[in-house]
Amino acid sequence: MRVLVTGGAGFIGSHVVDALRARGHEPVVYDVRDDPASDVRDPAAVARALDGVDAVCHQAAMVGLGDGVADAPEYVSRNDLGTAVLLAAMARADVPRLVLAGSMVVYGEGRYECPAHGVVRPGPRAAADLAAGRFEPGCPLCGAELAPGLVGEDAPPDPRNVYAATKLAQEHLAAAWARSTAGTAVSLRYHNVYGPRMPRDTPYAGVASLFRSALEHGTPPRVFEDGRQRRDFVHVRDVAVANVRALEAGPRPGTLTAYNTGSGQPHTVGDLARALSAAHGGPDPVVTGEYRLGDVRHVTADSARLRAELGWRPEVTFEEGMREFAVLGTAVPKR
Repeated sequence: MRVLVTGGAGFIGSHVVDALRARGHEPVVYDVRDDPASDVRDPAAVARALDGVDAVCHQAAMVGLGDGVADAPEYVSRNDLGTAVLLAAMARADVPRLVLAGSMVVYGEGRYECPAHGVVRPGPRAAADLAAGRFEPGCPLCGAELAPGLVGEDAPPDPRNVYAATKLAQEHLAAAWARSTAGTAVSLRYHNVYGPRMPRDTPYAGVASLFRSALEHGTPPRVFEDGRQRRDFVHVRDVAVANVRALEAGPRPGTLTAYNTGSGQPHTVGDLARALSAAHGGPDPVVTGEYRLGDVRHVTADSARLRAELGWRPEVTFEEGMREFAVLGTAVPKR
């Protein structure tokens, strides 16, 4: 298969390119990092890039929580307008297969269960509660303490920030494209991806990258809230393999299928900081009690559908991945 990889020079995209080549496919890298003219919002450039392509793996995006709504136009332009331009060009070029870099942020908070009311969905956390150190959301019906669990793909979306809203819009656009063209669309809802080539020292870097950068500068990782917020940290090489499996899977024309893409092993942000500090030889992390209003407390994946339907299994354990990540650089190899 000849596969156009938008964002193919970036963190996840470059690993997708490697995984495609390893499986005998022909990846075509489309990325402004390699060529400033390769903007996914440019209809003419995208049309040229799609020539002779069998499928698209759409990784190009502006990531991170952003700055409230101040940068909403840029997020919408890069993520949603860019996706719309790409899909329109795919329709004209009759390219029938799409794999989209989705995100778990579309869920908002994860799955919670109240001892009295069963599964509930808490609303956004209040600034007053966070400032007072009350980080755990309570039952919206009775205020009781909730037990977090794994969220499935059938959970209703509830994006809590601008970035999350654009990721959900990308899925809606892809679903509309699939219905109108009888194309095949898959959204891999990534959880917290980490690993080699992860960017650092930017406002949109992931927490793993920020922690490692602090350690490299000899300063302790600063852990927000109380460090007990749960996430699913999944290695980038496993995510790349999931993309290839999704591209190779049997088609489901006319629809979009979403798959949670996570390790299935929840860890706290504090676990992450301690593992990286230990692998790096210190210093130990500092729990600050600071918070960001756009953050959610717990969100971890149930990736059973991806395992059952595509035969995917994560290979890199949390411990192995943290040891590797603590010492490797961020450079993307020349292609």
